Amino acid sequence: MSARSDLLLSIADDELIVGWRDSEWTGIAPTLEEDVAFSSIAQNEIGHARALYELAAAELGTNADALAFDRAPDEYRCAPLVELHLLEWAHTIARRYLYEEADRVRIDALMRSDDPELAGLAAKIDREETYHRMHAEMWAERLRDEPRFRAAVEELWPYALGVLEPELRPELARRVGLEPATAKERGEHTPDLAELWNEMTEVRRSEPGAEW
Repeated sequence: MSARSDLLLSIADDELIVGWRDSEWTGIAPTLEEDVAFSSIAQNEIGHARALYELAAAELGTNADALAFDRAPDEYRCAPLVELHLLEWAHTIARRYLYEEADRVRIDALMRSDDPELAGLAAKIDREETYHRMHAEMWAERLRDEPRFRAAVEELWPYALGVLEPELRPELARRVGLEPATAKERGEHTPDLAELWNEMTEVRRSEPGAEW
């Protein structure tokens, strides 16, 4: 597997898994507006995952659905931050804020890539992420003096650093105003991923080879 396809899968897996995690708040968010917002954000993230999987699939001789659903949990390249099953609103907003800031740093770097296909897709995703960032920043501002939110940001900070390559982490620290820490790196999957994978792939596994 090339460095390019590995990068594409890492980002696609992040987007797919965080999209599924965001979708879990549909119907149980604290307000009706947030039900709609989290559902919309989840759909966008999964749409970004599909576009990234399609680029990787062209190189790997497969298709986007197979990459998304036919790998074993330990074959996913997602960062631990997106895997966590967070049941408390302050932690969910802390993850959304930290993930969006990390993703912004990553997308900025990708848009400067010498790979025109990847840079073009990054630019498209960047435009679509505007609403996600506004939503995350609004909630972070609203909760910034809430002790539970501040504690959640600090708890998830090492996980947020693991979203990015080491050379991009200082920029993330500058953006969120936190000191460097030991990152929770990719490859250190949490137990939550296997549980989510089982739910996420259940229908596809029920009829292997079926045309859906």
